Amino acid sequence: MYRTAFLDIPPLMRAAGTVRLPGSKSISNRVLLLAALCDGETVIEDLLDSDDTRVMLDALAALGCGLQRLGPATVRVRGLGGRLATREGALFLGNAGTAMRPLTAALTVLTARHRGRFELSGVPRMHERPIGDLVDALRQLGGVIDYLGQPGYPPLAVGNGKPHALRLDAPIRVRGDVSSQFLTALLLALPLAAEHQPIVIEVEGELISKPYVEITLRLLQRFGVEVERDGWQRFTIPAGTRYTTPGRIHVEGDASSASYFIALGALAATQAPVTIEGVGLASIQGDIRFVDAARAMGAEVEGEANRLHVRRGAWPLRAIDLDCNAIPDAAMTLAVMALYADGPCTLRHIGSWRVKETDRIAAMACELRKLGATVDEGPDWLRVHPLPADRQGWRAAALHTYDDHRMAMCGSLAAFNPARLPVRILDPQCVGKTFPDYFETLWSVVDTDPAHIPVICIDGPTASGKGTLAATLAQRLGYHALDSGALYRLVGLAAERAGIPTDDAALADPAIVQSLATLAETLPVRFADGRIWLAGDDVTADVRTEAIGMAASRVSALPAVRTALLALQRGFRRLPGLVADGRDMGTVVFPDAPLKIFLTASATTRARRRYEQLISRGEAASIDSLLADLEARDARDQTRESAPLKPAEDALLLDNSDQSLDESVQTVLSWWQSRRPFAA
Repeated sequence: MYRTAFLDIPPLMRAAGTVRLPGSKSISNRVLLLAALCDGETVIEDLLDSDDTRVMLDALAALGCGLQRLGPATVRVRGLGGRLATREGALFLGNAGTAMRPLTAALTVLTARHRGRFELSGVPRMHERPIGDLVDALRQLGGVIDYLGQPGYPPLAVGNGKPHALRLDAPIRVRGDVSSQFLTALLLALPLAAEHQPIVIEVEGELISKPYVEITLRLLQRFGVEVERDGWQRFTIPAGTRYTTPGRIHVEGDASSASYFIALGALAATQAPVTIEGVGLASIQGDIRFVDAARAMGAEVEGEANRLHVRRGAWPLRAIDLDCNAIPDAAMTLAVMALYADGPCTLRHIGSWRVKETDRIAAMACELRKLGATVDEGPDWLRVHPLPADRQGWRAAALHTYDDHRMAMCGSLAAFNPARLPVRILDPQCVGKTFPDYFETLWSVVDTDPAHIPVICIDGPTASGKGTLAATLAQRLGYHALDSGALYRLVGLAAERAGIPTDDAALADPAIVQSLATLAETLPVRFADGRIWLAGDDVTADVRTEAIGMAASRVSALPAVRTALLALQRGFRRLPGLVADGRDMGTVVFPDAPLKIFLTASATTRARRRYEQLISRGEAASIDSLLADLEARDARDQTRESAPLKPAEDALLLDNSDQSLDESVQTVLSWWQSRRPFAA
């Protein structure tokens, strides 16, 4: 997951390949709570690992649930059996409505029956999301709930530490036109109180997001509860109901998350399909109906039991006027697809957007306008006018995400614009709510021309600090890093391990030079998390010795070795971008890089830095010897026949003799920002 302040997505052109969806958030948190309310143990497979499920797991652990990780996506839950193992606590639930609403209802019932008091809170946005209608319904039962802040909104105190009877004779009435999660919360909680009599829930007004209630009813069946339904207005939990564990349950892939990759196929899968694994046309999730909307816009979608295949069909996409009540979350994806349509698209009955992680109607309208679109909005509708297919009218934009995962994922689809403009996603880590690896998954199935992938080159002499600067910049931007100097050091290390000499006398032998070039062509190198790997071995420390550094300086002067490494170096130019450091990154390897830095410092300064580095590692060193070695390397690098060390003609010079690392980073970032189309 990207934890950067922003993520720049280059222009994207093609899509193909296979993605595996994370587990459904809606199913994951429902199943976790149901398993917690059962007697016995439930093994949950393919559970979503995200911010929302983590806060639910933390809350269940605080309530005394037994939780055991059996694998990355498998959890064993030992249930509470409808009782409370602890009588008080403070539960922080982030911005997870699928945790806040059901836990409020479940704890209302449990504290009434077994006494207790719990405080439920979240992030500031959660304290702006209404819960008053659910609280009113629970108070009809006799539940004790107090607002700890603004009435009608979290945070809440549930229970008063004393047991009390619940009023179950009259139907419990709840509004259905604000959020279906209120009804879901009651359906999940009230079986705990139905041993001796049936419990009736009546919905006031039109129930929105019915498919999400359908998910709840289907999962209740899996845990032994058969709710009787009279249309969508009256629900009866039979007397004698009790939760029973299914033993093992599988979480479907998230159909809402599938919408981004269905859209991806509709926009750019022109040669081979985008295949989506984890959800199929028979999914219990209402958002699978997004397939119908995508088909209406022209996408070609084929489905299997647990897989979808999507290609581009009609182009431009066909305009739609659609009632989106059944797909409230996935409908957000349609708003961005509308930019590529042949006429205005209208999305109706999306009033629930206004009480989600942010006011999604207002947020979507604002961000699409930044891209150049004309957008009209109403209380529960949105109309998006397409942008021209001839590249006119599109604008590069930095899209605000409002701490809303879906705004970030939807925004990424604007990178397919025909104007070939990049898109900036602010606060990309908000996708952690439901799909932490969304952007990494996106890179795996999209492609673009290398020229669209930005490269920042950091060239300079030995010990100028270019490697540290490049690695820090890459981390700050979410880009890949290429330490080309490490490649030459790796050639030296690999040669040592293979018994190939690299002294000056040996390098006069053409056969040895050819052996080194062959070794360089197939160098099994990988950079990850600040470490350097050679054929599966972590050689980060090995390549930093002075002996290997001297070997690297000698082999880097060999034209055959430099040619052999050129394709390998250029192969590091991958989405979303690259920071490359070396001695000829800007002059030879990436001459088209939009920003080239030539980093320098005096030989005396560099010798002192190297001396301090070696001493800190406990290695013996002489500053005079180091200075002589650096001056010799500089002379050799500057006068070598192949790619001599020199600034690129369009490079910016940065002397960091008197700068801290942070000052150098800030200087380069400011230069980079000034060259981006959304610098303002």
